[in-house]
Amino acid sequence: MSGPVIARLDRFARQQKRAWFGRVRRGLKIAGHGAGKAIAAARLATSKRRAHAARRGGRLVALYGPRVRKPFKILRERLVNAVLAARNLSRKAVLRLWGWRRPFVRWRRNRRRTEEKWAALRVELALEREIDALADGTDPIIVGPWLSEVGFETLYWIPFVRWFRSAHHIKSDRLCVLTRGGAAAWYADITPHHVEIFDLVTPEAFATYNNAKAEATGGTVKQLGMSAFERDLVDQACGRWGVPRARVLHPSLMYRLFQQFWAGNRPLSFLDEHTLYTTVAPPAADRALPPLPDDYVAVKFYAAQSLQDTPDTRRLLGELLAAISETHPIVLLDTGLALDDHGDYGFQTTKRVVSAREWMTPRDNLAVQTRIIAGARAFVGTCGGIAWLAPMLGIDTTAVMTDVRFLNVHLHVARRVYRVLDRGRFTPFDLGALAPLGLGLAASARSTEPA
Repeated sequence: MSGPVIARLDRFARQQKRAWFGRVRRGLKIAGHGAGKAIAAARLATSKRRAHAARRGGRLVALYGPRVRKPFKILRERLVNAVLAARNLSRKAVLRLWGWRRPFVRWRRNRRRTEEKWAALRVELALEREIDALADGTDPIIVGPWLSEVGFETLYWIPFVRWFRSAHHIKSDRLCVLTRGGAAAWYADITPHHVEIFDLVTPEAFATYNNAKAEATGGTVKQLGMSAFERDLVDQACGRWGVPRARVLHPSLMYRLFQQFWAGNRPLSFLDEHTLYTTVAPPAADRALPPLPDDYVAVKFYAAQSLQDTPDTRRLLGELLAAISETHPIVLLDTGLALDDHGDYGFQTTKRVVSAREWMTPRDNLAVQTRIIAGARAFVGTCGGIAWLAPMLGIDTTAVMTDVRFLNVHLHVARRVYRVLDRGRFTPFDLGALAPLGLGLAASARSTEPA
């Protein structure tokens, strides 16, 4: 074949091929378009069916939902209520079971208290029998030795000894007082016999014993039992009295007997049944004292739990002395003797404030203080100690303190006793009420400062 023919055939073949591919593309395009419409129609139909189903489901839920949810809601509430009820019932059961123990606890507590009361009562009955046995017969009796605080001696011990003698009808010749510092004069209405402790031992030995006892017992010198030192004093006192042996009315009897009263477990009538209070006569002058000012006020301040040594306390005491010295001269009863754990406050002396320190010795310091108080217009001092004695001497007393916690029972006793005796007026004065307010007492700028 010639070349032109072949060229025409080739062109024709290419044209046919393009035509065929065109028809195929058109067919595919038409088919794709139809498939798209079908798919869109299917999707639309599906969405319509879903929307219809949703609307129908919504209507069904709206119609039947409450009916279906209500049983489940009731079931859930019942389950919750059942849990709460079980919890509440369990708690109530536990509380009821716990409450059942209360009568047993109350019974056990009451039993313990009853046992304590019976134990204390048995101790008191045993002490009563011991006191009765001590009074029986005709054997001589040593009263003491008294080695502890002056306050307990004047407010409790001497009235107790006076009651012991009166209640058991003991003759005064059977008794001999063993005390110190000339305090035997306080027992003059009980017995004429006495032995001075400082005639038996030195003041240094006395102070050493009391200090050692205070360290061993946590700061107290109360005589809760007879020590070897006291037994030795009793033996020496028997020799001084001229008797081979003697029974001992020891302070431990009083301390143990009054223990429940001081703890607040006995009424005042218990104290009335075991004490006998009366006035005290001033001691006889065994030696002359220097001339005292006219119409003076006796003052004795010492550091104690009720009047603690602080800057505020020292300032207020100095101002108090200055205020008193404005109208009356003052005689200070500071001893300068280290015989116990109560150190005296030291004050500067002036023309209107004199000190009796030089007039006292260990053997007669309490007797000298008693004589000075008995001749005073009034007494002002630390609440406790010799302040309990001053109203019994018929002297108006102002008892100064800063902390009443340690004195509640004793103040109650003192007020009642002095009201019955009706001799010296007793007035407690709490400096502790002034210090927090920054108040003072001085009548003028002049003050007597503690040394």
